[in-house]
Amino acid sequence: MSRRHQFRLPNKVKFQRALLAWFAEHRRDLPWRHTSDPYHILVSELMLQQTQVDRVEPKYREWLEKYPSVEALADADLNDVKQTWKGLGYNIRPVRLHSIARETVATYGGELPRSAEALRRFPGIGRYTAGAIASFAYGQDEPLLDTNVRRVLFRIFVASGMMKSTAMEHHLWEVAARVLPKGQAWEFNSALMDFGAMQCTARTPRCATCPMAAFCRYRRAQAAQTGRKGA
Repeated sequence: MSRRHQFRLPNKVKFQRALLAWFAEHRRDLPWRHTSDPYHILVSELMLQQTQVDRVEPKYREWLEKYPSVEALADADLNDVKQTWKGLGYNIRPVRLHSIARETVATYGGELPRSAEALRRFPGIGRYTAGAIASFAYGQDEPLLDTNVRRVLFRIFVASGMMKSTAMEHHLWEVAARVLPKGQAWEFNSALMDFGAMQCTARTPRCATCPMAAFCRYRRAQAAQTGRKGA
């Protein structure tokens, strides 16, 4: 991938405006969006890994009733923590949460670090989760790249090559960082995730009603392919 291709985002401002306008009308009302508590956001992000939102919502509320703070989780018995998690699957996640809580109390006085770099030092917190905590809890301008965001950015700004390749992953992280408007990380990152989940879906994207249609490279490529078939 050439350097010129990596750094050209000619429709960045149009995309930002269209996405935020779409989000203002279509945003999902999710319980973890009513808090800036970094521990609560950590819990939601680990629960949401490879798990559907409708399964996470009741478990998220149950978890915080039982372990309302990082100190409460750190003091809890690990077997009890695993039992509370039951039903969400991927059972290494409660073990990681418990470990993160204990290290947070022991090393950071019960407050998760504010920087994404420091957060990534915890086993179980990767680049995405660190960015989510930094942007949603602390309002920092950190980009995110999960499955939905990857698909949205790939379709709109790239639309060629292998979306899941390592090289493309690095490129899309750069796109996510470049397209993020300063001071609006909470709204913009939330909008990206909602847009991928609701509008720019994996199998049946709603291209006919998409506010990005005029400048989406994926839409342009699909139209060109249809034209060639009809010729």
